Amino acid sequence: MATTIQSDIRSALQVATSTILSRRGGSGGGGTFRGVAVCSVPNRRTKSSSSSLRLRAFISSSSSSSSNDAVLKSQEKPPICTADELHYVPVSNSDWKLALWRYRPSPQAPPRNHPLLLLSGVGTNAIGYDLSPGSSFARYMSGQGFDTWILEVRGAGLSVQGSNTKEIKQSANERSGQMEAASKSVTNSAFPVEPQSTNSTIAFAESETFAVKGKESESMVVKGDTTGMPTVWDESRLVMKLTETFMRLSERLSGFLSEGQSKIMSAKLFDQISKLLVDSQLSGRFNDIRDKLLGLLETRQNSSIASQIRDLSQRIVNIIDESQLSVSPPLFDLQERFVSTIEDFQKQLDLIVKYDWDFDHYLEEDVPAAIEYVTAESKPKDGKLLAIGHSMGGILLYSTLSRCAFEGRDSRFAAIVTLASSLDYTSSKSTLKLLLPLADPAQALSVPVVPLGTLLAAAYPLSSQAPYVLSWLNNLISAEDMMHPELLKKLVLNNFCTIPAKLLLQLTTAFREGGLCDRSGTFSYKDHVHKGNVPILALAGDQDLICPPEAVEATVKLIPEKLVTYKVFGEPGGPHYAHYDLVGGRLAVEQVYPCITQFLTQHDSA
Repeated sequence: MATTIQSDIRSALQVATSTILSRRGGSGGGGTFRGVAVCSVPNRRTKSSSSSLRLRAFISSSSSSSSNDAVLKSQEKPPICTADELHYVPVSNSDWKLALWRYRPSPQAPPRNHPLLLLSGVGTNAIGYDLSPGSSFARYMSGQGFDTWILEVRGAGLSVQGSNTKEIKQSANERSGQMEAASKSVTNSAFPVEPQSTNSTIAFAESETFAVKGKESESMVVKGDTTGMPTVWDESRLVMKLTETFMRLSERLSGFLSEGQSKIMSAKLFDQISKLLVDSQLSGRFNDIRDKLLGLLETRQNSSIASQIRDLSQRIVNIIDESQLSVSPPLFDLQERFVSTIEDFQKQLDLIVKYDWDFDHYLEEDVPAAIEYVTAESKPKDGKLLAIGHSMGGILLYSTLSRCAFEGRDSRFAAIVTLASSLDYTSSKSTLKLLLPLADPAQALSVPVVPLGTLLAAAYPLSSQAPYVLSWLNNLISAEDMMHPELLKKLVLNNFCTIPAKLLLQLTTAFREGGLCDRSGTFSYKDHVHKGNVPILALAGDQDLICPPEAVEATVKLIPEKLVTYKVFGEPGGPHYAHYDLVGGRLAVEQVYPCITQFLTQHDSA
């Protein structure tokens, strides 16, 4: 089975790139907002200027307003958002605005002292916590009286990049439309199975980044006459584009690439260009230029280097021009292929920059921003909140406790619940170990992002319909008969997002000796998790293949017994719980939710 899964993953990575533009491109049918946005009350306790900015919330017409909401008017949220309110919080040192889905507590429920923050797994959004009215963990908790918030970290769900309210509104609607369109397009089209070229791997998540550049590139493509001979060859623009590419490599892509990684990327580009040359003499001249460029790329950028790089870029373009006519019959499309090679490579560099975040960005920036915002809005007397994390969300909670304990800071958690989470997977048989061979630094540069949402959506028909060639995917998500088929379909088609390879590389340290480490590799989060004083409820599913009970228990054993409660859901004869059943399984509302509510109620004292 392991070999089959790895083979399926590799095949999916090859073919998904040909469909990601159609699945994520365009506006996605996004609508517009009606009404006037309402400004929230500034948080005067916040020291950071960026964190103190109170962005506007989009309020549903059914939500009630308090006396403190000065001119609260009815708003229309993006269609995909089923919460009572949609808030946005800025992140320090970033233009990201994180989406916070808010579910107001039921007025019939007992009053609670602390708000509740929900954190999702890697590459997932808020939908997993709110699949339907009858299967909504978020709605259940708000029905129990908790002011419930779901955080969507950067790159997930409705979190967007924008500098003003208008941009945020537009981006949120576009993202909502794209998420809805993705599921519709999957059910209405077949997934291609023919092999794709390796160059197609750079197409991941391009729709938003390259919409304009794509139009520019059309004017650079070599146009042919009736004989097929090229008649347009914009040499100056191509030299400029090639020079820009080499300069970006010299700058190490704003610090993302190490020196070794920059060399890998440079070598890859040169190899692709070399394959276009069929004349041995021209190949020799190109190799001389390549050696000189590699030497320059290892030097810090300055005006002299820029001039030399431009000169060498001009010489490469000249070689391509000569190669076009050096063979008989002429290679009519050589120039076009060269243009395509450079543009594809630039897109790959852009993706590396665009998806330039890892686990520590979530831990050090996103989660603290959400905690500050939620406590400012809900105003608990002690400034604390309750938190629940599923999968990576629980890992974030553990890591927060560890880091705060090490630094002597208050985590601001009154209690936490982790669902299928661990800081150390080495002792388990997690199926995620099958991804380790695919997660080396060189592979991450070739595939800067993993479009998890597109891959799963495209694979869904093959896992849910005869001949069920990818049926093993369903078992990773939900145990047999534990999730209604329509809810499973919604989860697969709408809940998953694109993941930076940089994030995956850091998370893979959880499968190595010492467990999950920070980005420097010098701080092991499990080494300090025992020093905290926050009560913890750790839950596992008996048939969870992603985070098996032994992985959950490995972290539980590190925590003092007086602070942690551990429970495995599932019985030998059934029912069974897989990775997502703790949140959205059909029996979760009867078994898991009450268990969590009881624990949080116990630790919700003022």
